[in-house]
Amino acid sequence: MKGWRLLLTRPELESATLAATLAEAGVFSSSLPLLETEALPLSVQQREQMIGLDRYCAVIVVSKPAARLGIALLDQTWPTPPAATRWFSVGAATAQLLADRGLDVSFPAQGDDSEALLALPAFAEAVSRPGARVLILKGEGGRELLTERLREQGASVEGLELYRRYLPHYEPATLPRIIQAERLNGLVVSSGQGFLHLRQMADAAWPELAQLPLFVPSPRVAELARAAGARQVVDCSGASATALLTALRETGAVL
Repeated sequence: MKGWRLLLTRPELESATLAATLAEAGVFSSSLPLLETEALPLSVQQREQMIGLDRYCAVIVVSKPAARLGIALLDQTWPTPPAATRWFSVGAATAQLLADRGLDVSFPAQGDDSEALLALPAFAEAVSRPGARVLILKGEGGRELLTERLREQGASVEGLELYRRYLPHYEPATLPRIIQAERLNGLVVSSGQGFLHLRQMADAAWPELAQLPLFVPSPRVAELARAAGARQVVDCSGASATALLTALRETGAVL
């Protein structure tokens, strides 16, 4: 892993946590958050979805922001959540937030994406019941693939949008300027939207930046990046710090 100088693009607090872990492993990083979130106002119908939580056989929480906002809403409506409703998350960090609330949550040990969750035996069992109803706690417009796959399997799926994602404001050329000033030689994104924001911020400098190794969390994001012209895409098979460190070790020296 020697020689890596990475650009981190997660929200500020998440990037700080990741940077500390990387520093312990001897990896230099610089942060430019390209994805932030803000809570959405909830409609009466959305509150009723949570009030009717016992109607769902499974609740899927797709991200840490969804977990935090979902827990706050849960505290208002279900101090003791219905025992028959099973909880699932896409990643370990999200699962930990739910577990800290006292929820019994399952998540895929390998992979932080929809495909990994769909392959989880406990999840497949929960949603295979006749008349299965599933609630997805998510951001605005997120996880359409998961919804489509579940409906193809015969489940009734509802989404509860709790937040929206946005690109923070930066002056033009901020991204290439930081990469040059910090002598960065690798880019890290944690989602498809994070990559789209990276591409947007790169603007005219994208052909040059597309030559840098790009670390992504899943095959879906890897495909998106390659289609946009990224030349050296490394699929970390997860968005966690552990997944990134593993990918760095397997990649070895700077490409």
